[in-house]
Amino acid sequence: MNNKKFQKAKVFTISFAHLSHDTFSAFLAPLLPLLIAKLEMSLFMAAFLDIARRIPALFNPFLGLIAEKTGAKYFVILTPAITAICMTLIGLTSSYVVLFILLFVAGISAAFFHVPSPTMIKESSGDKVGTGMSFFMVGGELARTIGPLVATAAVSVWGLEGIYKLMPLGIIASIILYVKLKDFDTNRPIGKPKEKGDTKKLLKKYFPFFIVIGSFILFQSGMKSALTLYLPVYLVNQGESLWYAGISLSILQSFGVLGTLVSGNLSDKIGRKHTLIIASIGSAISMGLFIYFDTIFILPLVGLFLFATGPVLMATVQDTSSHMPTFMNSMYMSINFGVSSLIVFGVGILGDNIGLDLTYIICNILAIGCIPMSFLLTKYIK
Repeated sequence: MNNKKFQKAKVFTISFAHLSHDTFSAFLAPLLPLLIAKLEMSLFMAAFLDIARRIPALFNPFLGLIAEKTGAKYFVILTPAITAICMTLIGLTSSYVVLFILLFVAGISAAFFHVPSPTMIKESSGDKVGTGMSFFMVGGELARTIGPLVATAAVSVWGLEGIYKLMPLGIIASIILYVKLKDFDTNRPIGKPKEKGDTKKLLKKYFPFFIVIGSFILFQSGMKSALTLYLPVYLVNQGESLWYAGISLSILQSFGVLGTLVSGNLSDKIGRKHTLIIASIGSAISMGLFIYFDTIFILPLVGLFLFATGPVLMATVQDTSSHMPTFMNSMYMSINFGVSSLIVFGVGILGDNIGLDLTYIICNILAIGCIPMSFLLTKYIK
């Protein structure tokens, strides 16, 4: 039986790991305008770069099964260093193929990090899983706030080719995590024997749940990719500076930190469904306002609602009665990254053919579909 006590030190350490890892993952979006110019890429080609990072997520269920049987903590410890090495080398490449490979390896590293870490949060959160997921997701969203600023500052000081000098920060983070997590243990024995056919039964039981959560992600992903990956390109194309674009992305992400911090705790109190409905309605309306008024001052409202769904969805997955929580999370992550990859690709194609202005409007309309999915999602938890 899990300890019902909220283990603050463990939750904060794993959240720091999320911050350390995702800060480097966040380098791609602010550097994308420079990479597009350097390698003469189209938005279609740029979309493939983001997909390169997401392809390994298709193997998340297999990684989840591995993590069920092994010391998952070492995935969390090592991956910040691996991701930092890959993402700080992208400025040195003059080849699209090499850039693709670096991002693909970073994607493998990200998959190994994100599969076991939410389960470690669950094991450390007692009966406050929503709150624990909020702290964990705050680490990720804070990383996506800091990452663009760090990347932009590094380019200003050293140039695009000089960002490799940030690499030691990721290696130091992994050393700190080793010291803090080397004795980490969970109350749920890792490697617990499973009955033959357990995985197949689990997939069959939760198939409707995965369909609904996949549909929710489908409707949300267009809006999310348009406002994160393509926001700097959108603003630079409008004549804004790279600094303005980077600051805009950081404003969006910084208020995303607040949204993730509040939403998980709120979902513990008013329920996952009601929190998702509020966030979905708020996201659709605020993006519409941003498109209409075309001002940076709407971005805080967008960020507040757009990223609020993250910890709630992860807590909902962990609310399932499955005895294989890491595998369940791996299925969620696989669906999340898989569906998001297709949508990122689609947004890139639309952006090339009809322009990002019209693409933003289409993504905003699709986001309305998250609202009915919020009503359906919690129906399949137990």
